[in-house]
Amino acid sequence: VREGGKLFFSFEYFPPKTATGVDNLYERVERMAQVEPLFCDMTWGAGGTTSDLTLDLSGNIQRYLGLDVMMHLTCTNMPQGAVQVALESAKARGIRNILALRGDPPAGQEWKACEDGFAHAEDLVRYIRKHYGDFFSICVACYPEGHPAGFLDGKLTFAEEMAHLKAKVDAGADFLITQMFYDVEEFLEFVGKCREIGITVPILPGILPIQNYAGFKRMTGFCRTKIPPEVAEALDPIKDDDAAVRRFGINLGVDMCRKIIRSGLVPGIHFYSLNLEKSVMAIIEELGLVSRTESIRSLPWRPATWDKRRLETVRPIFWANRPRSYLDRTAEWDEFPNGRWGDSRSPAFGDLSDYHLMGGAGFLSPELKARYMEQLGTISSVEDVTRIFVDFCKGEISRLPWVEGENFAPETKAILGPILWLNQHGLLTINSQPRVNGAPSGDITVGWGGPGGYVYQKAYIEFFCDRAMMERLLEESKKFGSLTILAVRCESSEILSNVKKPRTNAVTWGVFPNQEVIQPTVVDPVSLLAWKQEAFDLWMSAWGNLYPEDSKSREVLKEIQHSYFLVTVVDDDFVAGDIFKIFSAVIKSQ
Repeated sequence: VREGGKLFFSFEYFPPKTATGVDNLYERVERMAQVEPLFCDMTWGAGGTTSDLTLDLSGNIQRYLGLDVMMHLTCTNMPQGAVQVALESAKARGIRNILALRGDPPAGQEWKACEDGFAHAEDLVRYIRKHYGDFFSICVACYPEGHPAGFLDGKLTFAEEMAHLKAKVDAGADFLITQMFYDVEEFLEFVGKCREIGITVPILPGILPIQNYAGFKRMTGFCRTKIPPEVAEALDPIKDDDAAVRRFGINLGVDMCRKIIRSGLVPGIHFYSLNLEKSVMAIIEELGLVSRTESIRSLPWRPATWDKRRLETVRPIFWANRPRSYLDRTAEWDEFPNGRWGDSRSPAFGDLSDYHLMGGAGFLSPELKARYMEQLGTISSVEDVTRIFVDFCKGEISRLPWVEGENFAPETKAILGPILWLNQHGLLTINSQPRVNGAPSGDITVGWGGPGGYVYQKAYIEFFCDRAMMERLLEESKKFGSLTILAVRCESSEILSNVKKPRTNAVTWGVFPNQEVIQPTVVDPVSLLAWKQEAFDLWMSAWGNLYPEDSKSREVLKEIQHSYFLVTVVDDDFVAGDIFKIFSAVIKSQ
């Protein structure tokens, strides 16, 4: 926040009440992370009622989704020991940012300080600074129109409230986020008043898009937010039309943000999402805060936001569609590859586990399991499995166990026709990328790494197939000198290949001004053995376990798991190669 420069934005979320809601929130956060918010924050229930879930959500987003998280922490009904436990838990999860609040009591209870707790947010800020120094960045709340339980309730003058705010900053707060508001002029005047009394830290406006009329009235009533007359007049005739209210909310949000941005008084905008994305994303797009024509990715994969792996720049391609699993299985490494993959025999990959996010296998809640079971149906033959892979390529099935997300990468869509064709002929693909020869780094589909560079890729395809197909591919590869093929079975550590000694092969790299060449994605034979364990395991742990123990469906999937090969193909000719030619020759010969 302090670094300034390009205007940023951030999102707030709250802990859902159901397991399905948690699943949906993870997916939503991951989608919204693609527009590169500076951070997101997660609320803490009144009186600490959602503390465990807040910690889990915050930690998983920080660990698996590549977003810096600011965790809310309130001191209402929280003895000092509980606050200490929460801070230690946040630190252990890699969270470096705290929004320190006094907070509200649970519904139906009155606020009171615990005997050994904190009376005000100022006390909490001072405690964090005393015990953790600069480890945490600390944000505090501010109220341009006055605090509902202070000035607005007649308990304090506005000057007294401002003095309390100054005390929170003096205690060690790094920046402020405002309560929701709809009167931009009052916000701008508030910023001026802060500067007049010596508050110099950044102040972020909190924008809550109007989603529906009932919710708007409820939130503004609860927070005692002023509603400008022109806003009330515009909403009244459309209050029963949710679509019209939503459109008005988007337009109002855009107008508010433009006025605030033009003032030059803020470094960014904070959006209260209410765990919804469409209105917030529409506002961001209309403001032009995200390019529609250029890539904004720093690497082909989303970088981690743990301190110890922020400088990581190289990963095996095998986990391209399961990045959370890769993060989980490499969490205990002391160092992470930077610049080159290096000696991959040294760091050991962690065991397979049902890590919290997405259940380690793509399925978590009973509701999600039921949904995927309905899509996949029962299986009576290998042909049924082939059909399911084909339907996934067509978009008729939303997810397979080897793909953590529900969408193909944009670059994969460029070769989706040939990929569909491979699946129709029994090559069950789980990962791929097209060749790229010097595309601008700003290319919206394949670009990454910042302006002024050029990016390159070798074509890559990874799939399961039977032994006969694998042997024909190895034989046919003698006619294709630019191909490197690796094949491995479930219960073997022997890698079959068309090259005598497979080595680490860079399959993605970039050339940028005033930098060394960056090669963020590799095919590494040693890592393949760790990946194949996971890839084969998913046939049963994520798919087979959906069916009864003695069912035909489980029998077919188990047979594939133990008889098929996992095969990777790299075409080293990134200039003019055609990785699909060998498949055309082999399939034609069947």
